[in-house]
Amino acid sequence: MAWESEVTEALLDWYAASRRDLPWRRDHAPYAVWISEIMAQQTQMDRVVGYFERFMDRFPDLPALARADEDAVLKAWEGLGYYNRARNLLAAARIVVETHDGRFPDTVAAIRALPGIGDYTAAAIASIAFGVDVAAVDANVLRVLARIGDIDQPVKEPAGKTRVRELAERLLPPGRAGDYNQALMELGGLVCRPKTPDCPRCPLHRHCQALHLEIVADRPVLSRTPDIVPMNVATGVLVQAGRIFIQKRLPKGAWANLWEFPGGRIEPGETPEAAIVREYDEETGFATSVAHKLSVIRHGYTTYRVTLHCFLLHLSGTAPEAVPPVPALTAAQQALWVSPAELGRYAFPAGHRKLIDQMAQSLWRP
Repeated sequence: MAWESEVTEALLDWYAASRRDLPWRRDHAPYAVWISEIMAQQTQMDRVVGYFERFMDRFPDLPALARADEDAVLKAWEGLGYYNRARNLLAAARIVVETHDGRFPDTVAAIRALPGIGDYTAAAIASIAFGVDVAAVDANVLRVLARIGDIDQPVKEPAGKTRVRELAERLLPPGRAGDYNQALMELGGLVCRPKTPDCPRCPLHRHCQALHLEIVADRPVLSRTPDIVPMNVATGVLVQAGRIFIQKRLPKGAWANLWEFPGGRIEPGETPEAAIVREYDEETGFATSVAHKLSVIRHGYTTYRVTLHCFLLHLSGTAPEAVPPVPALTAAQQALWVSPAELGRYAFPAGHRKLIDQMAQSLWRP
């Protein structure tokens, strides 16, 4: 038996015996597979399951998602991050309903044409939901195949990507692409992990060239990672007459269309307190004063490490019980004065959601 056939047979046998019982694997319905694949982008699988089940309860099929308003979709997505994924889901659902009669497309090219879907996701959906014989190569697959085949070039650069894809296509068993692709992803997620691979438990250990050469830790070869940029930011919770000011971000840029408490970067030589007073003046026209500091929240993103200085604010020269004024918005599309209980209705960036969770414990007892 050829090396490729031995590898594929061992992989599929392991998957049949060891695969996790994930909800979208029970019938491989295209809608469920699509939602799961989008959620799994940049998100650990153990976090995806709960979000997937809640999302499917809220939007059980394509027409339900296509009819939804963006705020409802963003709220259902809250906590998963990378919110463009949710916006693209909504846009794609509407396209499928309008141009494909509500039936999810079944070819790689048609799937790839939908918003938010790249080469990997199109191949994954096509193979898992429709049985198309195409290899789906994600980060897990890159790692597994770089080790199995001892690929000594950076796997995220063109030459290395090409070698990985060629190996993935050689190993693909006709008629079983869905199981094959999921098996590789599962193996990368559970066994052939980035830093702690469990080589003795791997069904492919007899075939792994990196293990044979004792260079598992050196595969895959990675490109230089970008430096993490520290950011110091101030944000303020403005309270007036028992209500809290929030604003909706612009439709473009980071965290588009999410709700937030105003704020921004702390300029060189500026104190966090001065920064938040300045930001409120620039973004809303409100003159504010700092009542006290609420907390300091640290939150990491792909290339940023944000330190968020959070303050409780009052309107300067305004009686605490006065009717909340109307802002002059310069950095947002909409604003509301809401009660503390109503904050849960709106989708916020993760750092602001952490602040809301903390405030639920303390702010309302100042």
